[in-house]
Amino acid sequence: MELHYIVLAVHLAVGFFLVFLAAKAFRKTRFQPMALLAIGFTIIVLGDTILGDVLKPFATPEVIDIIEEIIEIGGFVVLILAVKRS
Repeated sequence: MELHYIVLAVHLAVGFFLVFLAAKAFRKTRFQPMALLAIGFTIIVLGDTILGDVLKPFATPEVIDIIEEIIEIGGFVVLILAVKRS
């Protein structure tokens, strides 16, 4: 079980570092698609890592998987918008 939390921590650190870089690029350039990249990556990281653990006491594993996938799809849609606008 400890290994799971170590991998989760690394996943969050790398994911939020990516979000940090996108947000920093937006602040520097004020290029709107960079803000969308930061938002999309945030949605994906949160949907893929934290949401499942938060919902565990309230839902079955199948429902949690479906909710996680829907959140991740939303993040990918935001990323697609960012790429299309750049």
